[in-house]
Amino acid sequence: MKHFLIFIIALCVTPLLAVDAAEYGVTVTSTPVLNSPDFKGVFGGTSGAALKTDRCGQVRELEYIALPGTVFTIVKKQPSASDTIYQVETDEYTAPADTRLYIDSRFLRPARSAVPPSRAPLPSREAIVSALTAAVGSRYVWGGNVLGGVPELSAWFYKGIREEERGRLTLAGLDCSGLLYQATGGWTPRNTAQLLMYGQGVDIAGKSSRDISNVLLPLDLIVWNGHVIIVLDQQTAIESRLVCGKPGNGGVVMTPLSLRIAEIMRTRHPVNSWPSGTIQKNIFIVRRWYAEPQTVSEIKFPLPVKNN
Repeated sequence: MKHFLIFIIALCVTPLLAVDAAEYGVTVTSTPVLNSPDFKGVFGGTSGAALKTDRCGQVRELEYIALPGTVFTIVKKQPSASDTIYQVETDEYTAPADTRLYIDSRFLRPARSAVPPSRAPLPSREAIVSALTAAVGSRYVWGGNVLGGVPELSAWFYKGIREEERGRLTLAGLDCSGLLYQATGGWTPRNTAQLLMYGQGVDIAGKSSRDISNVLLPLDLIVWNGHVIIVLDQQTAIESRLVCGKPGNGGVVMTPLSLRIAEIMRTRHPVNSWPSGTIQKNIFIVRRWYAEPQTVSEIKFPLPVKNN
């Protein structure tokens, strides 16, 4: 009887099953990557029409949206009521410490190795600027980096959603680093913690807002731990801002560059490099990461460069 009860208990639980040998998967479409295996609880819920959000309308379980062709190592498998959920890892995204990543298996196709498919070349400066400006007016989505969201969510998790709710429920929109990520086709780091060390530092310490704006080039990044602003030209900046409590909770906006820098400098002061190993609340830096390649074969950028 004791062995029988143990057998019944084993049937009733669905723990993450470790993968004996390394298995890989490649995303076949834009793929939400969560820090929780509870996909059904986040998308649809018990009603089949809800999205789990915080008071600012953001899905804090969403880490980012992996682009098609992203390679993941499958760490563990967790059977669910609908489809298998995978715990995964990838070189394409640096997760916060102690954060595990999860993907619904329907977004992946099996792969034999961790070698990623060939990547399209880095877009030209003009193409990136065009993609950035095309995003103006889109909603702010925590973890969002795909303007059109993930259409598969509506078919796989929701039950008859209203058309006016489709974009919100399928994560259509961008956060601050996601705006840059989508415009570069996934070339740039996906969060500000990595952008702080990306490219080369620009000398801005001790300068006024006007002096800083005069030395900036298109696609320079005004960044601190938690937010990034992108320079379009010496007159204009663009960013995706979370404005909790307002219609849409913020989104992608363009602002006069010198005025935006002056606004930042009311609470932060400019430095040339980010202090390693510290969380600073009163400073900002500028990183210059873009270099126009001469030929496709010479594309080496963007690559992280050690702090100055």
